[in-house]
Amino acid sequence: MNELVAATGLPKSTILHYMASGLLPEPVKTSPNMAYYDARCVDRIRLIRQLQRNHRLSLAEIKQMGTTANGGDAVSARVALNELIFGAASDDAPCLDQAGFCAATGLDAEQLQSLLEYRLILPLEEERFDPEDVAMGRVYAQAFTWGLHAADFAYYAELGALIVEHEAALRGRITGPLPEAEDAAVTRAMVGNARAVRTYTIERLFQRKVASMRDLKAQ
Repeated sequence: MNELVAATGLPKSTILHYMASGLLPEPVKTSPNMAYYDARCVDRIRLIRQLQRNHRLSLAEIKQMGTTANGGDAVSARVALNELIFGAASDDAPCLDQAGFCAATGLDAEQLQSLLEYRLILPLEEERFDPEDVAMGRVYAQAFTWGLHAADFAYYAELGALIVEHEAALRGRITGPLPEAEDAAVTRAMVGNARAVRTYTIERLFQRKVASMRDLKAQ
């Protein structure tokens, strides 16, 4: 175990958790205080960490895909899908806690709490804010200087959630009978199409609204 900890850089507790989750083979125990681990555990652990950290996969998802040391069709397809949805992970942009987020955006704790309650700031990990969260926080901070409040933007989360539910239902209808790898490939295409439809539709509705205005004071 000491050698495995040294080779992977992970604590013993994490390695044992992977083992208990069925992601690593059981060691060969030669005595109560001695066990030998398959050398392939090193590559397996590195792959698990990569899928967790860079592609936001849970241990249950990794196990379901049947993770192997060199991956497989299902793993590769899922990794490509997650990169499309979440973007490539970057160690150059660490996540911030609430205090760091407020310092980076100019928001105070009460304003942040309001944005969280209205689902206008949606961290992917609880109380860990990535660069996209920070960028949106700065947008809201500027809006607040005009006298606006989080409640004024609540419709974005409400209507956005409705759009996402319809998109998810449509994807389920199309990909339901497909095997894992093909499901991921079709989903990648559908994600790209959905982004294009969202951008086009909302921008065109906005442009048509502006084009119909007589002047800047028109509603």
